Amino acid sequence: MSKDVAIQKRYDFIILFDVKDGNPNGDPDAGNLPRVDAETGHGLITDVCLKRKVRNYVGLKMEEQAPYGIFIKEKAVLNNTIEQAYISLEINLAEPPSDPGDGKKRTKTGQGQGKEIDRAKQFMSKNFFDIRTFGAVLSTGANAGQVRGPVQLTFARSVDPIVSLEHSITRMAVTTEVEAEKQGGDNRTMGRKFTVPYGLYRAHGFISAPLANQTGFSEDDLELLWEALVTMFEHDRSAARGLMGTRKLIIFEHSSKMGDAPVQQLFDTVTVKRKDESKPARDFSDYVVSIEKDKIPKRITLIEK
Repeated sequence: MSKDVAIQKRYDFIILFDVKDGNPNGDPDAGNLPRVDAETGHGLITDVCLKRKVRNYVGLKMEEQAPYGIFIKEKAVLNNTIEQAYISLEINLAEPPSDPGDGKKRTKTGQGQGKEIDRAKQFMSKNFFDIRTFGAVLSTGANAGQVRGPVQLTFARSVDPIVSLEHSITRMAVTTEVEAEKQGGDNRTMGRKFTVPYGLYRAHGFISAPLANQTGFSEDDLELLWEALVTMFEHDRSAARGLMGTRKLIIFEHSSKMGDAPVQQLFDTVTVKRKDESKPARDFSDYVVSIEKDKIPKRITLIEK
């Protein structure tokens, strides 16, 4: 089978990654403190944060050239990008097409406009990796409908509760002459920084073959996704994030489009436990990852990266 053909199997996966002396995903509504479950103390990282890292990796590697463009990116004006699709397809922007899914009665003209929406949607899915992977709302301007992405991620949750530390930091400079005069030439700027000493996080993902057939998510796209999940932190370094890295990617490959087992049954075969409960974890080596392979149905292939 050609690798540019849409995938024909369902996949589910678990990704384990860790952070050391960094803030993996600050909460802007809480002064940029690391996100945490208030009841249990477990650390949280949003699915949006993880998708951002995948997008950034693919954009860097493929240089955002079609068919690996990135739709959701920094400083992007999304409606302008959708309009460019209309222009490329030579669709008249002066008469915005109506959405065939809005339940309104169609005229012959309306039916033609509905086809134009489908053409624009297919164009966007074909040229933008993140649209055919994660989906997108493309009806905010020139209407290109909505795309349901075949790849979805959960929030990541730390295996153990995390501790959030606050540090005072000093910059030996000021930004204005007024500040310098107030300090009598001392020229210091004080700030604060939040870190997690160590946290091992676990997130879950799902890939739907029927939805992949709708967006054109291919075998090549799948291989690029696996690569991005394993190495996405390598080009996302910053002082604020400390030392982050993917530690393990566990993939369950089904033998059919619809799958061979409930996802909870598969995820329950993977356990992550601290080796010594009497002391806090400070490295991945403090944990043991176990997979009960005998409980995985024979029609499912286990892949570890």
